Order: sequence, then structure tokens, then C-alpha cells
Amino acid sequence: MTIEPQRSATEGEANTVQQITTSSTRASDATARVLTNYIGGEWIPSSALATAPTRNPATRETLALVPLSGQSDVAAAVHAAADAAEEWRATSPLARARALFVLRDRLAAHRHELSLLVTRNMGKTLEDARGEVERGIESVEHACAVATRLKGQNLEGVARDVDVELFRQPVGVVAAITPFNFPAMIPLWFLPYAIACGNTFILKPSERDPLPGERIVELIGSIDAIPAGVVNLVQGGHDAVNALLDEPLVDAISFVGSARTARHVYRRASESGKRVQALGGAKNAMVLMPDADPELVLKGVLGSAFGAAGQRCLAGSVAVLVGELEQQDLLRNRIAETAAQLRTGDGTDQATDVCPLIAPEDRLRVEAEIERAEAEGATIVLDGRQGGGAGGAELAPTVIEPRDIESAIAREEIFGPVLTLVRQPDLASAIAWINRGRYGNASSIFTSSGDAARQFRWGIQAGMVGVNIGVAAPVAWFPFAGWKSSFDGDLHANGDDAFEFYTRKKVVTTRWR
Repeated sequence: MTIEPQRSATEGEANTVQQITTSSTRASDATARVLTNYIGGEWIPSSALATAPTRNPATRETLALVPLSGQSDVAAAVHAAADAAEEWRATSPLARARALFVLRDRLAAHRHELSLLVTRNMGKTLEDARGEVERGIESVEHACAVATRLKGQNLEGVARDVDVELFRQPVGVVAAITPFNFPAMIPLWFLPYAIACGNTFILKPSERDPLPGERIVELIGSIDAIPAGVVNLVQGGHDAVNALLDEPLVDAISFVGSARTARHVYRRASESGKRVQALGGAKNAMVLMPDADPELVLKGVLGSAFGAAGQRCLAGSVAVLVGELEQQDLLRNRIAETAAQLRTGDGTDQATDVCPLIAPEDRLRVEAEIERAEAEGATIVLDGRQGGGAGGAELAPTVIEPRDIESAIAREEIFGPVLTLVRQPDLASAIAWINRGRYGNASSIFTSSGDAARQFRWGIQAGMVGVNIGVAAPVAWFPFAGWKSSFDGDLHANGDDAFEFYTRKKVVTTRWR
């Protein structure tokens, strides 16, 4: 699913996007390959006639055409998964774990290829792409522990001659709907755990950059220990998503995307009786204490706010300056001066610090939010608007200090390289201001005080907390634990929650005499 804009582009903006798209891609669209769906172990053309181009954000080169699959394609994938479910469930957990070890080795052997594919299709720098692929491999490694995680419980002699046992069994057919900003890592948040637990799986990658997901499924198709139908892939957009949400044979849905779409997914899938985990948007704040190490502050803040052009659900998009006014001014100026030195460009260029946004229309959307804040009286401390660059999607780091700290630029997700500055007199006020926001994905503090760090850790209403770390991303052995409007559901991705989400508990009470 694409991340939904906070507001629509104006007619003039839409015309500009159309001009960029038409002038740079018409010829390549005609010769681009049309992607296919992977259903029951075979690559099968979609029944959909409509397609959408997936492009390199840095150059606007058309890489492929994505079929906008509908209900019939989804139904075919679901039935293939359902047909494979019983045999895969009967496969021992040890055998499933060994299949995942093979998958781990396949991914590791192709890590450079996958990283380059992420950069070409999503746009992020190669360094970021390599980190994404490695984090995906970590999830596979954690899922390999399935044999220990599926062990049940028992209590002997609860009454005369009566014993009770708890077993974990697979949910059935599960589907994952994944976003554009981590096209390799987020499918691997779900796929390995789901099949390790004995479920069969359907991936619906983002139609904006589906090539890394396609390549991962190709590698799975080369593993004999994973039978046909266990893993399937359906290309498409909203129609494919809604078909998965409504399909009676789908038992569970995993989703990552905007908060608005996460709520839609959660409601619609729940109404059809499915188990759902829906990870939504964020507005992550970083508290900068006056005693913080300046080097850690600059490195952490700039990397968090502008890495991947701010297109991360863990991006630190608000810096809360704490302390005396003069100290706050000095830190504001230093952040802006250092951010101005970051280079924007093609992610394949080793000199690039800030990659393009996923598409020109996203750049225009973010620029519209900057203009809106400016019209509301915000100070543009650093203006990154520069016309879009070679592919029309580049936006340099932008730093904004709003007049109203409750305005949209301070409270709503922008999903671009925009850092908002908010001033607070002390830590307690900073925590209170952050907690009044509707999101609770992540938050960080930069300080040299253990007491301040503990106060922040205790009081902040966010599921992932960083101390002197800009991107508080947990490793796979811990859950991706968003709170509030950043998450709909009960069990998160990764960690022990993953094994819980993809299994159901069965309790057997037995009497033998």
C-alpha cells in the first residue's frame, strides 16, 4: 500500500507530476516487462488489464509494469495457499526450521543484489539498503528458532486422573500487505515467522516498488523444502488489498502503512473475522537535553530525520530543544548548518546522503506541507526546495520552526526530509508535549544524565525508546512495539509476538483411568 498524503496535490501540482512522468517515461513504459503473480509454485500472468509503472526514483526509468490484480487473482492465490496448508502444517517444525536456514543462506548469498534492487526501486542509499536487507535476514534467523518457540505447556493431575495440555497450532492462511519504504525488510518481518509456524502465506508488496519482494519470492521458489503453494505473491493496489481483507479463507492479516490505512485494514479485516496486526504512521520526537554529547546529537538527529529522505516509520521528525533560550538557538543553528551540508542525489552514488523521495508527486506533497506551515507563520530555518533534481523527486533537508507547536507540521506525519523544531523549558514539559500527540511509535532522548534517561524511559508514551540513539529500531528478537495511533491490534511484528500472532492455542483436558 502507498502511504497516503495528508492532503491532495493541487491541480497545478498534479499537472507538473504528469508532465514529469509523461516526458521521461513514455518510451520505456512501452517496452517494460509486465510483472506476474506467483501462485501455487508458478509465475502466472494477472487477469487484470490495467497496470501501473514502477520506476527508479532517481532517474524515473521505468523498471517494470505492475498488474493491478483484482479479486480473481487474489482468490487463486488464496486457494493455492489453502490447498497447501494441511501438508505444510503436518511438516515437522524441525523441517520447517531447516527450510528457513536454507532461505537465510539464499538471502545472505544475494544480499548485494537485493540491496541494489532496493536502491534502484525504492531510491534509498546503498548503505541504507544494505542495512535493510541485513535486518530482514535477522528476522529469518530469529524465525529459525521456531522449534523452541512452539513448545506448549502441561499441568499433570489438576484433578484425580485429569491432565491439561496446551498446544500451539498454525492459524491457517495468512497475508501480508507491505509498504514501499522497506520493500525487502518488511516482507521478511512476516513471511519467515508465518511459514515457520506452519501457515501458508500470501505477499502483496507495494505496487510502487515490488521488485525486491518479487526477488525474495523467486529465491523461495528455488528451495525444494518449501512446497508449492506455501508462499504466494499477488501484485496490485487497493483492489488486491481489499480482496485479501474480505477473502473468507484468509485467517490473518499483517499490514504496515499509514495510520489511516492501518485503521481501514484493521476494521475491515476484523469485521470478516480475521486476526490482524496493522502497523500505522508516526510522528517521532527526539528530546535534546542541554547536557547531551553534541557529536551524538548531530549524528543521531540528522541520520534519523533525513536518512531515507525521512521515509521511515521510525524517522525522528521532531527535535524538542530543552534548556535556556540561548542554548536552544545555538543548537538550532548548528543542526541547520550541518544539515545544509548533506548531499541529495541518486542512492547509488556513494556521495549521496539524502536519497530522492519515492516519486515526484511525493516531493510535491511534502513541499505543499512546507508551504502550508510557512503560510501559518512558521520560520523556514533551512529550505530544501530545489526543483526535484534529475528524477523530479529530490528534496533537500528542511528545518522548520512553527509558530504554533500544535500545528500539522509538528503533529502530523509528513514522510519526507523535514525536521520540525519545538522548544520546551524542561524535560517534564517535553515529555508532556510529546505525550499529547496521537502517535506513539518511537521517541528518543539525547542526554548524559542517567536520571533524565530513566525519567524519559518511564514517562514517554511510545513503544520504542532510544537513549542517545536517533532511530530506536529493535533487533528481530524484540517486537516492533508501536503504541496509540501507530498500531491497531494486540500482537506486534517480530519478537515473541510474531510466534504468538501466527499460532492459536489449543487446550486439551484429558482423563485416563
